[in-house]
Amino acid sequence: MKLKKQVTVCGGAIFCVAVFSLYLMLDKLQHDPARRQNSGGNFPRSQISVLQNRIEQLEQLLEENHQIISHIKDSVLELTDTGAVSPSGHLPFRSSNGSWVLPFDGRAAFLSIKPQDCQFAQGPRSSPAELQMLDVYSLLSFDNVDGGVWKQGFEITYDPNEWDDEPLQVFVVPHSHNDPGWVKTFDKYYYDQTQHIFNNMVVKLTEDPRRKFIWSEISFFVKWWENADIHKQEAMRKLILGGQLEMVTGGWVMTDEANSHYFAMIDQLIEGHQWLERTLGVIPRSGWAVDPFGHSATMPYLLKKANITSMLIQRVHYSIKKHFSSTRSLEFMWRQSWGECTDIFCHMMPFYSYDVPHTCGPDPKICCQFDFKRLPGSRVNCPWKVPPRAVVDANVAERAALLLDQYRKKSKLFRTKVLLVPLGDDFRYDKALEWDQQYQNYQRLFDYMNARSEMHVQAQFGTLSDYFNAVYKANDVAPGTRPPDHPVLSGDFFAYADREDHYWSGYYTSRPFYKNLDRVLESHLRGAEILYSLAVAHARHGGMEGRYPTTDYALLTDARRDIGLFQHHDAIAGTAKEVVVIDYGSRMLRALVGLKRVIINAAHFLIMKNKDVYRFYQTEPFLETFISTALQHLLSRSLRYLVVFNPVEQDRLCLVTALVNTARIRLLTEDGQTLPVQLSAQWSSAVQMSPEVYQTVLTTLSSLLFQPYRQKDQPVVRVVEGPLFSEVVAHYQHFEQTVRIHNVPGVDCLSVDITIMVDIRDQANKELAMRVITDIQSEDTFYTDLNGFQIQPRRYFQKLPLQANFYPMPTMAYIQDGQYRLTLHTAQALGVTSMDSGQLEVILDRRLMQDDNRGLGQGLKDNKRTANRFRLLLERRVLDSEPVSFPSITSHMTSAYLNHEVLALPVLPKKRGVPPLQTFAPLAGTLPCDFHLLNLRSVQNQVTTPSPYTALLLHRRGLDCRLESHNLGFNCTTTHGQLSISSLFRGLDLQLLQPMSLSLMYSSPPLANDSSVSLDPMEISAFKLKLR
Repeated sequence: MKLKKQVTVCGGAIFCVAVFSLYLMLDKLQHDPARRQNSGGNFPRSQISVLQNRIEQLEQLLEENHQIISHIKDSVLELTDTGAVSPSGHLPFRSSNGSWVLPFDGRAAFLSIKPQDCQFAQGPRSSPAELQMLDVYSLLSFDNVDGGVWKQGFEITYDPNEWDDEPLQVFVVPHSHNDPGWVKTFDKYYYDQTQHIFNNMVVKLTEDPRRKFIWSEISFFVKWWENADIHKQEAMRKLILGGQLEMVTGGWVMTDEANSHYFAMIDQLIEGHQWLERTLGVIPRSGWAVDPFGHSATMPYLLKKANITSMLIQRVHYSIKKHFSSTRSLEFMWRQSWGECTDIFCHMMPFYSYDVPHTCGPDPKICCQFDFKRLPGSRVNCPWKVPPRAVVDANVAERAALLLDQYRKKSKLFRTKVLLVPLGDDFRYDKALEWDQQYQNYQRLFDYMNARSEMHVQAQFGTLSDYFNAVYKANDVAPGTRPPDHPVLSGDFFAYADREDHYWSGYYTSRPFYKNLDRVLESHLRGAEILYSLAVAHARHGGMEGRYPTTDYALLTDARRDIGLFQHHDAIAGTAKEVVVIDYGSRMLRALVGLKRVIINAAHFLIMKNKDVYRFYQTEPFLETFISTALQHLLSRSLRYLVVFNPVEQDRLCLVTALVNTARIRLLTEDGQTLPVQLSAQWSSAVQMSPEVYQTVLTTLSSLLFQPYRQKDQPVVRVVEGPLFSEVVAHYQHFEQTVRIHNVPGVDCLSVDITIMVDIRDQANKELAMRVITDIQSEDTFYTDLNGFQIQPRRYFQKLPLQANFYPMPTMAYIQDGQYRLTLHTAQALGVTSMDSGQLEVILDRRLMQDDNRGLGQGLKDNKRTANRFRLLLERRVLDSEPVSFPSITSHMTSAYLNHEVLALPVLPKKRGVPPLQTFAPLAGTLPCDFHLLNLRSVQNQVTTPSPYTALLLHRRGLDCRLESHNLGFNCTTTHGQLSISSLFRGLDLQLLQPMSLSLMYSSPPLANDSSVSLDPMEISAFKLKLR
């Protein structure tokens, strides 16, 4: 990554584009029905008026085009006079054969990947898992046979004497699932319900030490803590440290697992864990995910790296639950495809939901009778028409026997005589009465069961970790260790279906505008974190701590939390009410504004040649980030400066687009070299150019039912051809498609750039899809990424409905055969499938006019005009072998470039002039190209101030080397996973190097400062640094 100063002056080179406006307008007039004569051969007056208006419009358009062409002509003549287009010049020029010649053609670069770094993707890396989810899908018939009282399962029987030698241990785990936004906004939920849950918790758990509870959404807990008085805080702290209240998972939210990027999943986990450790000294031990709509294999890896030993999941396809129940495989070690060291113990809940009717056993009619909030007189009742009864001496024997029967039947689905029974639902326990109803009635049942040895049961309230610890103890293994005879599973759990053919796959695409904004925000957050950490470290190094605005740390904290909130499984998923979505959008906009401020303040400090003259003025920013307006003034008829920030850790040759108000542009590097510029028209509509604004593209170098779309009128097609890029733009009624080819060496020129601007706001119950058709013989197999972290093989199953064959595509999907691989890279999460060999289908947007009967109470009608951005990369496979599931280095870099765009930061005019600036290159050398600097995150002391420490997060990517190599535009080498941290950052001293768990809660002994760290392929590692 690098910040580079570039100088723009009058003069320079431009590129002229063809103008089609005149032809299109004449063609429109020729075919306009208003021009046709009536039966008498004369124009009616109304038609004459229409014709006059259109002639006037045409004249106006001709005048505007004349002005534009005049500007371009003057510039071309000016360039000709100065000889700038001659072969001896530095700017792009056409050769005798008509091709464009660029000054950086043949730029030196090399690719050197060690053979050991290629072997990772070429063969088995661990013992195969007994349960491969792709094989399970092939095995199952998905026939949905009626199972009796357990509709989606089967009848369960048992021998009453099974527990004579080993009593059944039952842990009833009270919980309340609180969505940080769904039907109500985050704040509305908090004030209406969640704060009352916490206030009651402090009182009711204190009344009896046998009472337990679990909580997962730290975003809500932090809000309550910050509003609670000292007495409530201390009472809550005592409950947590005493083991009555357990914080499970401990993330800022219960994250979505389909659309979220692994950067954001990690960041929200760190934010929650760091707050818990700093405020309470609490370290979560168990994961709890009852509501995400399907489960990704990325989540168990991240939890494992955070030193969480066990996890629970719930929303899994009902046919898979039935199959796993029948084979007693509901508890397993979840393993990544690349290594046994990634195993984590996972519990899958067997029944339909996490509510009380579906957690005590297989019969919801009976279990509902033990949800004591539904006692007669409550506003909530049992749909099976048999209400609960309060437990009293007269009925306790009958009630206990009925409940124990359900416990025993449920326990038959597991391999250990330890049973987990969640007791809760959405926003439960917000009334003091429910705490009394649930805890008092269940305690009577427990006391009765436990006092009678003939029942062979030990029942109690417990936390999630209480349950897992009992499982490990019963199997005589250490926590996190595989219990004997428990299976190993590899794969994921998409797509989720809760009943019949109701597959939850539409949310992979729902509200793509916000999915796109989320990805932009993540890139800004990462860039702001890195620049801020470097600026603070360099300020310390230069003895300027007091002069750099460390108050920007509060903006970073707010942005982390706003972006973290959006990872909630009803936020980025697009499944919340419209008013909630607006609230999320407002928070995201606030975060974006704050992050831009952090970026420009850090960049200002870092590019100062003489930092002694650095001055920070809150009301006078040195740089600007809103390019669309600022650069119109920047690239005018005077000397101006432009700072360019490359957030990728590799050198980068790419295009930067800006709007200017003059056709006379010349671009110089810091050392005075001229860079090529391509000037194009700025179009205000499909057929109309702006007479005052131009689009300049400059180079910078730094470190469902498918039906064909048809419309009545032919699309308007516009072609632009030039030295830096050429593109075709096609305007349709509901979308505008731009296909661009880059003519610069490096990563960008290796793929086709596709942008589709979608607008389906006038449609009803429609989805718009893009289909890519090739002759690649991919058969029924395709590959999609999970959270931008790993690749999962998929298969199109004809036995399943269309909606069941769609999968999440956060960053890429590809098809391949023995000769080629075609990868579709995306800048926003969308749903994808491959309906036929050689095809990819991507849902771009969807609009639903009615509710789906899942509790939201409204359709999906708040669509926005949304830009969907893609890169299409075709690679030749040089070795024909078994299909692998890792991208090539070219593919990794294409995804990085697409999701981390260069930021152009114009220097605002200064009355006192601009002080001397210089390029800031933070890395002392080239980072191995299989390493990704995931984050450089300042660790906080308090909410608004940073500590002297910085968290370095590194990811070593897994590479498939069996694809043809290309010139990436930078020197690409690998080091077999070795990296020297002490020599990584230019101009800074490393005073501490300490390996940490992923969320920074567990530490290993510090390493010598000159040590090299080692990462295995696919490994994510965290280190605590002290830089000065």
